Amino acid sequence: MQLHHVRVHKSDENLAREDQLAWKIAEVAADPALVSEEVTEMVINRVIDNASVAAASLTRRPVIAARSQALSHPRSNGGDGATVFGLAPARRVSPEWAAWANGVAVRELDYHDTFLAAEYSHPGDNIPPITAVAQHLAASRGLTGGDLIRGIATGYEIQIDLVKSISLHAHKIDHVAHLGPSVAAGIGTLLGLDKEIIFQAVGQALHTTTATRQSRKGEISSWKAHAPAFAGKMAVEAVDRALRGETSPTPIYEGEDGVIAWLLDGPEGSYDVSLPKPGSIKRAILDSYTKEHSAEYQAQAWIDLARKLHNEHPELLVAGAIESVVIHTSHHTHFVIGSGANDPQKYDPTASRETLDHSIPYIFTVALQDGTWNHVDSYSPERAGRPDTIALWNTVTTTEDAEWTRRYHSLDPAEKAFGGRVEIELANGTRLVDEIAVADAHPLGARPFARAEYINKFRTLAAPVMEVSEIERFLALAQRLPELGAADLGGLTIVAKPGLLSGVATPNGIF
Repeated sequence: MQLHHVRVHKSDENLAREDQLAWKIAEVAADPALVSEEVTEMVINRVIDNASVAAASLTRRPVIAARSQALSHPRSNGGDGATVFGLAPARRVSPEWAAWANGVAVRELDYHDTFLAAEYSHPGDNIPPITAVAQHLAASRGLTGGDLIRGIATGYEIQIDLVKSISLHAHKIDHVAHLGPSVAAGIGTLLGLDKEIIFQAVGQALHTTTATRQSRKGEISSWKAHAPAFAGKMAVEAVDRALRGETSPTPIYEGEDGVIAWLLDGPEGSYDVSLPKPGSIKRAILDSYTKEHSAEYQAQAWIDLARKLHNEHPELLVAGAIESVVIHTSHHTHFVIGSGANDPQKYDPTASRETLDHSIPYIFTVALQDGTWNHVDSYSPERAGRPDTIALWNTVTTTEDAEWTRRYHSLDPAEKAFGGRVEIELANGTRLVDEIAVADAHPLGARPFARAEYINKFRTLAAPVMEVSEIERFLALAQRLPELGAADLGGLTIVAKPGLLSGVATPNGIF
């Protein structure tokens, strides 16, 4: 890796293009370095993982709305169009709208991969837009599965490298501001574009995808699922404009009126961003991790610990047995999804699913009582409204623990942790203490996810909405991703059972 110092420059300093972060990102994207077998295998895993959670969300309202918008934008003249999750491969739409619809489907349940460091991210959000462009231009450019793998590897690399170095949430900027540039870079790699075009696309993608974090604060709405899809859509459009010769605000990161100066750390702000050296393998995807449970990643380990306590301590399940629950955890967990957020909605049984998904007090309560977690049942109004759940829920608080905050930010994979310690005071005066560092599915967890677990997740989530033959077709094709030719890329989609989607109400809008 190579370290790049990034700071604000006044306009009269005339920062050279080659010294700008957007150009450094473009250099990484344009580098024809090979992809390792290990990275290739993980890309396949994540393509399967994305399809899993997209299948589970096909009939959910935000996904229906996004899909109906996409269907109003048939393929353009520039290519063959891209597929939309749930529909037959022959049904094609313009690639930016496929990126939109499929991005919402992947993101809706908060159930795919994650990487957490200085910033938060779901790097699997790179896959829908990059795949959409690959499908659209497969025939005209002779794109292959290998090209798609390289593009996805770049998307993961750039987003994760930015997430390691630049905090957005500290300034109330949504994490998708790192996604726009990463998707633009990934598409640049996919298409083999030169550095100048990628540079302009990265700058435009960043400029159009900076937004506030209110989408993840207070009463969280369905826009939480739409925000990453919007970033992917904007990145596709940015590459299109750059290919037509259009330029971006420059320098986008370092300018005196740029992103760092006015949205992040201010005129005196600076960062050290590590990016791969020329010829280096883009391996950042290997640092990311997926979810066993449909909930915010920082809740994964807590669901596993609650499940363990449920099984090992039946005395906790007696109504009124628990006096209080205090979760000692990292700064991020406490202030974003814990009681430190000071969001009364996190204790509201009538809150939206998106809000409950970002409430550790709710999640720990339900997982402790049920000993399991389900992407539908655990969020149902009936489940959230149970009197015994509400009573226990209101005894659960979080607090920041300096050691868990330190481990959260550690760059040592063996030490980095997303859990903490729970202290449960019982009404009879006894006290129970336990802790967990990482989720069971984490690479260092009790039951790390490997190919078999990804396949099982897909089969489980797809079974209610897809025919067995379609499930097996997709799995077979996805696992041959490195061997796929241009004619095969259109098969990287999932088709719903006959009649499933025609039976759901479709909203009308402008299009």
